[in-house]
Amino acid sequence: MLPYLLAFLVLYRPTLCLCGTLCVISFLIYKWKKRHLSMCDNIEEFLQGHNNFLPIRYSYFDIKRITRGFKDKLGEGGYGLVYKGKLRSGQLLAIKILGKSKANGQEFINEVATIGRIYHVNVVRLIGFCAERSKRALVYEFMPNGSLDKHIFLRGGSSPISIKKMYEISLGVAQGIEYLHRGCSMQILHFDIKPHNILLDESFIPKISDFGLAKLYPPDNDVVSLTAARGTWGYMAPELINKNLGGASHKADVYSFGILLMEMVGRRKTLNASAEHLSQIYFPIWAYEKLSAGKDVELGDVSDEEKKIENKMVLIALWCTQLEPIHRPSMHAVIKMFEAEFETLEMPPKPLLSLQDKKKEDIEINVNPIGPTSTPTGDCMDSVSLVANAY
Repeated sequence: MLPYLLAFLVLYRPTLCLCGTLCVISFLIYKWKKRHLSMCDNIEEFLQGHNNFLPIRYSYFDIKRITRGFKDKLGEGGYGLVYKGKLRSGQLLAIKILGKSKANGQEFINEVATIGRIYHVNVVRLIGFCAERSKRALVYEFMPNGSLDKHIFLRGGSSPISIKKMYEISLGVAQGIEYLHRGCSMQILHFDIKPHNILLDESFIPKISDFGLAKLYPPDNDVVSLTAARGTWGYMAPELINKNLGGASHKADVYSFGILLMEMVGRRKTLNASAEHLSQIYFPIWAYEKLSAGKDVELGDVSDEEKKIENKMVLIALWCTQLEPIHRPSMHAVIKMFEAEFETLEMPPKPLLSLQDKKKEDIEINVNPIGPTSTPTGDCMDSVSLVANAY
């Protein structure tokens, strides 16, 4: 019997291997189809349950027609490609074709669930969407001046946007975030405020975009639950990484806005590893040292009025980027700071980069940005290397 079994295995071993390979491939295909069907079912279930407020639903054929076969590519984001489109009425559109989902279609649901139900002058308008099985697209109003990063991170030239216009743009972004936090029936936390997600229309009015990471919570929720950190490294609030600093809340968007504000006024990243002086490596610390010494944040050949605007933007940014969320103002308070005179605003505490710095300085902080506050002393440049590694 044994010789016959050995002969069978020798003769039919290739066939058995082939069958085994085919079984593995079939199993993988089954799992892939099951995953995509589950994702499509999740999206369809959401759309059917929320069709009372949704924008226009387009077919994939409509999307191809509007984009003329995806001929005019505008850019590429974290979740897919963006193409320029045009309706028969002549209205220009920006169509984001979503790529492979890493969260079972959750980024699509987040976008439609948030901006699909709101309208604000400083939030990009979602006109429509497409959801045909694995094909998904989002249709937005077209922003002719592109994203903000193209105007502040320029190589070999200065931005055509004046500091006064930057100030107006920053105030508009603040008003958009404040609306998301307080102006809706549900609190909308964006979690990805950065220059790339601020779009500019023909009049350079800013529009907050890309709500793929957004979360909706009741307005009375001070702290929200997150299973993992979310956002873009460098703009992400410290408490999203280090839970010892506090829970995730609307203050995470305040921190990201502060970093955005620093980059807008400085026309550079907040971290400059090529700076000649150590105190200039981390822009917030360099700017704080200037303002606390009664000096202007000199960032170019500007008028006295423009210097005052720059100083005010930096001071507000320093309040927004405080290490601990409890010491940051709300976006409502930030707007009040924009409306106040620079001379009436108090200096915030010195920027700290870690809890170790906080323990070293043993500071007592009064967190009212328009009231008296103690100005901590000491040097926290020892932690700059930690920030450099983070970037």
